[in-house]
Amino acid sequence: MRIAIFDFDGTFYGNETFQLLMERLKNHPTYSPLYKPFFRTILTPYISYKLKLLPEHKMKERSMQIYLNALQHLSRKEIYHYFQEMRPAIQKDFNEKIVQRFVEHRKNGDYTMLVSGAYTPFLQEVTSGFEFDQIIGTDIPFATDESIDKGQAIYHIQGDRKTEKIFANLGEKNVDWSKSYAYGDSFSDLPVLQIVGNPVAVRPDAKLEALAREKKWEIIH
Repeated sequence: MRIAIFDFDGTFYGNETFQLLMERLKNHPTYSPLYKPFFRTILTPYISYKLKLLPEHKMKERSMQIYLNALQHLSRKEIYHYFQEMRPAIQKDFNEKIVQRFVEHRKNGDYTMLVSGAYTPFLQEVTSGFEFDQIIGTDIPFATDESIDKGQAIYHIQGDRKTEKIFANLGEKNVDWSKSYAYGDSFSDLPVLQIVGNPVAVRPDAKLEALAREKKWEIIH
């Protein structure tokens, strides 16, 4: 079995989702009052990161947790609807070259995976209609009453956690890694890109582009 693994931010989707999530909260007709306290709280990890007091991966994880905390009174149904409303804005900025690659992989019978640090319900809603075989993201913990479980921290999927989740979800599937593909835009996607025989750098950052050229990987601009 061949697989094709797609990153989301900067790869399948042309921009960064967290910025759009912030704008969504700020301008939401119902939840906009939640924005100011959220923004005040998120400044602390962001400033610490800028001052090089906090690693980037920690800053991202804390930011994701703070955003979810702002929505802590929403039910599962309300969370999914909140993300569903973002679908048109997200899908208009999908990378058409990568969407076409996805379509080709589906036609070829490859097992397609979307792997991202974004919230899993968000990924499920904004890619509705694309029929990924597996979507791996940062799960939102829900309690038995369908509310967000405020006592459980998120497990933010980034870096080596992506490969950890990929292997865990594939289980005993017989994967031909040498003929499989992975698409990513950032040097931080390297753990995933390195596990396949056909890594593809998509509009890569400078560090990834330099490595891709050195290793003669495919580059899509």
